[in-house]
Amino acid sequence: MIFRLNDDLIFPDPIYAEPDGLLAIGGNLSTERLLLAYANGIFPWYNEGEPIYWYSPHERFVLFPKDLKVSQSMRRVIKKQQFNITFNQNFEQVIEKCSNITREGQNGTWITNDMKAAFIKLYKEGYAHSVEVWESDKLVGGLYGVAINKVFCGESMFTLVPNASKFALIQLVNRNLFKLIDCQVHTNHLESMGAKIISLSEYLSILKS
Repeated sequence: MIFRLNDDLIFPDPIYAEPDGLLAIGGNLSTERLLLAYANGIFPWYNEGEPIYWYSPHERFVLFPKDLKVSQSMRRVIKKQQFNITFNQNFEQVIEKCSNITREGQNGTWITNDMKAAFIKLYKEGYAHSVEVWESDKLVGGLYGVAINKVFCGESMFTLVPNASKFALIQLVNRNLFKLIDCQVHTNHLESMGAKIISLSEYLSILKS
């Protein structure tokens, strides 16, 4: 069943989501609504010109810090000190580059102008965070997401040179601030780094503990 949201600050139970995870349509991207959504395992995902679609997949693709796998080739990259890392220093630039990156199998971007504005507001209020990867003073990779209850809900990442986004994720995990990284969408390279699928019920149990 797909629910239609109004101005009331409420979401239906994620167990009612469609098989593809679609739970609700409508509402807005206010800070209060976004925080309520993420606290209940729900996130917005839609294209420019569409109404806001809210998803809560029945399975979640996640990375537990203890499961992080760093390949030998990646260890060599880290040892070379090819990259420098910063946190929460260039959020707006990171989300802009994430919205512009070309992704296989996708036409355009789901990071709409309204989404960018909403997440920049979340960042300024201390709820959204970014990781920036630099090479010779040039921003070459990074990621951003929302932190809630010690779970980092990853929204998007980008890389302009090989290994930069992997480096960003490794540095984020190594900060030991989060009990779980929610990767949302399966990718082969995240699976190779230790991410795996868990049930929605397990995810929500961790999120709310």
